[in-house]
Amino acid sequence: MTKTARTTSFRHLSARIVTARLARLAILATCALVLTGSAARAQQPGIGVRAGVSGSPDQFYFGAHFDTGPIIDRLSFRPNAEIGVGDDRTSVSGNFEFVYWWPIPKHPFRIYAGGGPAVNLFRFNDAHGGNTEVDPGFNIVGGIAHTGGLFAEVKLGFIDSPQVKFGIGYTWK
Repeated sequence: MTKTARTTSFRHLSARIVTARLARLAILATCALVLTGSAARAQQPGIGVRAGVSGSPDQFYFGAHFDTGPIIDRLSFRPNAEIGVGDDRTSVSGNFEFVYWWPIPKHPFRIYAGGGPAVNLFRFNDAHGGNTEVDPGFNIVGGIAHTGGLFAEVKLGFIDSPQVKFGIGYTWK
């Protein structure tokens, strides 16, 4: 093995180790935010599940979220974690979204819109090099939710987040 090949191999191995560590840290931080409480836990309207489809990459995804309830007026923090499968890769996204809620008078529905930063882990299949990447992203989200817990939403992704997601879910209160 030549010196250049050893250097390239070492850099590739070092990059994979750093990427794997960052991915574990991102997943751990997202799980901690989704699954643990805080001072806002007393106001917490609920935790929930979600599933849907995304475009670019074309995937089916599923995940969980935590809603803190109102932080200020009708603004809540709604972190969520999503796992996507398909398009020759597996993705794990940690989304740190703030949403503002608008009630619809005389109806059991509320509209919401917001956004926030994301951490995206992509693991490509062996046919595509078997690489793992951790990339930043930003999402804009909008949706409609029934007071009983069912919701539907659309996300637009920027930087390295999936470009669009259509999802449904349920929040237990």
